[in-house]
Amino acid sequence: MTRATPPAAFVAAAAWLRGQWEEFTSLWRRSLQLRVVASTLALSSVMLLVLGLVLQTQITDGLLRAKTEAATKQAFASRDQVAAELVGVDLTDDVVGRFDNALNALANPLVGSDGDAAVSGAGTFTAVLVDGDAGVNPPHSGLLEEVPDELAADVLKNQPAQKIHTVSRETGEVTLVAVGVPVSTPSRAVQLYLLFPLTSEQQTLQLVQNTLLLGGLLLTLLLAGIASLVTRQVVTPVRQAAEVAERFADGHLDERMPVTGEDDVARLAVSFNEMAGSIQRQIRQLEEFGALQRRFTSDVSHELRTPLTTVRMAADTIHDYREDLSPALARSSELLVDELDRFESLLGDLLEISRLDAGVADLAVETLDLRGVVRTVVTAVRPLAAHNGTEIELTMPDSEVTAEFDQRRVARILRNLLGNALDHGEGRPIQVRLGADEHAVAVLVRDFGVGLRDGEGELVFNRFWRADPSRNRRTGGTGLGLSISLEDARLHGGWLDVWGEQGVGAAFRLTLPRLQGTELVHSPVPLPSEAAAEPVEPARDATQEPHLTTVLHDTYEVPVREGVGEGQR
Repeated sequence: MTRATPPAAFVAAAAWLRGQWEEFTSLWRRSLQLRVVASTLALSSVMLLVLGLVLQTQITDGLLRAKTEAATKQAFASRDQVAAELVGVDLTDDVVGRFDNALNALANPLVGSDGDAAVSGAGTFTAVLVDGDAGVNPPHSGLLEEVPDELAADVLKNQPAQKIHTVSRETGEVTLVAVGVPVSTPSRAVQLYLLFPLTSEQQTLQLVQNTLLLGGLLLTLLLAGIASLVTRQVVTPVRQAAEVAERFADGHLDERMPVTGEDDVARLAVSFNEMAGSIQRQIRQLEEFGALQRRFTSDVSHELRTPLTTVRMAADTIHDYREDLSPALARSSELLVDELDRFESLLGDLLEISRLDAGVADLAVETLDLRGVVRTVVTAVRPLAAHNGTEIELTMPDSEVTAEFDQRRVARILRNLLGNALDHGEGRPIQVRLGADEHAVAVLVRDFGVGLRDGEGELVFNRFWRADPSRNRRTGGTGLGLSISLEDARLHGGWLDVWGEQGVGAAFRLTLPRLQGTELVHSPVPLPSEAAAEPVEPARDATQEPHLTTVLHDTYEVPVREGVGEGQR
């Protein structure tokens, strides 16, 4: 049995309603003024509803109470008049005729337009006289069918009573106040009933209800307008402060809030301006200090070039004749050359950092096959990996993976990532994976070594930062490799992300756009925490120390942007 497809119009209407609801909820979250006005409307509506119900109840009770009291007084007055009319009259003769004469004498009755028989201080009414001793279908005068049975039963017990009930007439449903009183006569018991319609009271109540409804609606709208105006006085300065803060955060350090008056908002503006001025002074001091520091690094690095070259020449000369020296001096010459190599590498990194900080680094972009760069770097690192007993597993597509990038900088990034994996991989295999899609290319370098502790993923790109300074480093790193790699990725408009877990390993992912100037949205190669399942750990010797195999979820994505710190794991 197939399910029926909903009509296109219904689907479109549902989509439109969903869009409107999402837009409203977004506006509700963003607009303080809307929330205040809506809350005022809701609370004032509830308050006015409760107040209207209380007023209507009080007015209704008052009208009914007054009507009932007036009707009761009229009933007793009419009873005395009827009793006087029936004195000395033999009711055994024409009972109905006698009753009619007695009713006609009540207060010189005036017939109203609604057919009621008399008009009194309690309003128009209809009178009914009933012979109480006649049993079933007693002789009576008036509309006995409009007298409620409960009222008649009470009056037959020789006690006055009243009741409100509704009857059907030719003009429609009519609500009545029925008052019954016993009438004393010489020969037999008689009951008098007066029926007072509540038409005028109902009209009065309808007028009161309409007045309360219209007045409540107008009052609610007035309260909403007042709340909107009052809220605007507070929200407008807050919005101005938010706009000024946004422009200030964008680098417009001269932005200030206008100060008007001496109220709380004015004091807020003054405090904000003082804070902005203080931050501006500190930022400028930091900029001056940073510029001085960068200039110092650059000048020192350049100045060290000449003496380093001289020392290098002398060290190479001594090293060339080390066989003629004593073993101790020969070993010293070898150590001197090794440390000079490391010093030159550090000096080169410092010069590169100074160029990156100064914003003068540029890209020599070419359209190349990234597979060739990855293969070249892996081939260069394999001898060191073989000496360390580490296997490098390389996975690449069969087809070309072309992109626009600077070959020298991308190769340097990959060398740094592989060197970092060798230093911390504990001799276990290293996985290198290259992937691509329509918009981006990515290289993932994954090791299964010591990994990263909680919080260290945010520090690995800081300059000279080391997770374990006491570790024996195999690649002779300077502590600046990952920070330079991060800046190189930033120059390409790319990402350099890191994932790690202690005892399981770490993974670094370089993602670059295929075309320069294209904004990255996602990476074609997932990090271990993003993948559907953890990568299977490669086999290792039984003599190697086992490590945890728990499925991991801690991922640190370091955005590549200005001001991000650099460092080395």
